[in-house]
Amino acid sequence: MVALNEIPRRRYTAGPTPLEHLRRLSAELGGPQVWIKRDDRLGLTQGGNKTRKLEFLIADALKQGADTLITVGGVQSNHCRLTLSAARTEGLDCHLIVEEDLGPDGTALGPAGANPPEHTGNFLLFDLLGADSVTVLGHGADLLGEAEILAEKLRDEGRIPYVIPVGGSNPIGALGYVDCAHELLDQFAAVGLDSPTIVTPSGSAGMQAGLVVGLHSEGSTVPIIGINVSRTQAEQEPKIVNLVDSTARFLNLPPAPRDATTGLGDYVGTGYALPTPEMVEAVRLFARTEGILLDPVYTGKAAAGLIDLIRSGRFSSEDAVVFVHSGGVPGLYARTQAFA
Repeated sequence: MVALNEIPRRRYTAGPTPLEHLRRLSAELGGPQVWIKRDDRLGLTQGGNKTRKLEFLIADALKQGADTLITVGGVQSNHCRLTLSAARTEGLDCHLIVEEDLGPDGTALGPAGANPPEHTGNFLLFDLLGADSVTVLGHGADLLGEAEILAEKLRDEGRIPYVIPVGGSNPIGALGYVDCAHELLDQFAAVGLDSPTIVTPSGSAGMQAGLVVGLHSEGSTVPIIGINVSRTQAEQEPKIVNLVDSTARFLNLPPAPRDATTGLGDYVGTGYALPTPEMVEAVRLFARTEGILLDPVYTGKAAAGLIDLIRSGRFSSEDAVVFVHSGGVPGLYARTQAFA
């Protein structure tokens, strides 16, 4: 077992998140038994998978004496929300650099600032949580480059900034899901799940990479299927593999086999954060059958992929599937038109 207890860590969640059997959804789909890992119930403001990553990232920032966090993402970024929440918990300053959304047709909305983001969803929470600054740039801007420019400016002012990449997805952030893999294996044993398949959203890849490394470190052969939310399979899988390898090296572990990494790119639609009819159906189905809200960007598209895999016969009635709910529900309220 990986000795994560030797690595600095903060704690933002009281205990393991629930693993729940979705009996009504399973009956509705008529395929495998579907379970859900409720990482939407992690700590910090409104929860979500980035909280696990931030437990290690914030501890590393504090170890380095940081007094300021800088991070980047989309204008409705769950990661930015949770980084800001962690900053408030720890008494740190926090600056956000975000890129504006694409329009419904997949084209840029115009010059940054020409169409200010709607004051809703995560963007509203940036305001309520009191971000020290929120810089909105045009779609496709070099966000990390801008973050480094800001970090240098703050250093010149005598501050100690700590820059966190998109999604918190680097080897330190991925440790949160190395730990989650151990948590899941304990829960599988407790409820008698012998060989489930894990299905997870795959974006910046920290969650999926951490799970791959964590399961491999335990000698587990439980398969993980990533459902890509922003890239094709050919584009996403090398990204996952690179983070799997760098995380394993960070922990002095042997590399995981390449066939442990799958990122299906069939459910992205016209682009990241752009709604699809299948996503809308998936969000409605989870809500109607189980009272569980998904978000339209990550879990909605990943659930659409899961539903399609079930309907196409990927799993038998003897199988079990565990869907990882990565949170992000505040983003639902910024994309209400998709459901109108």
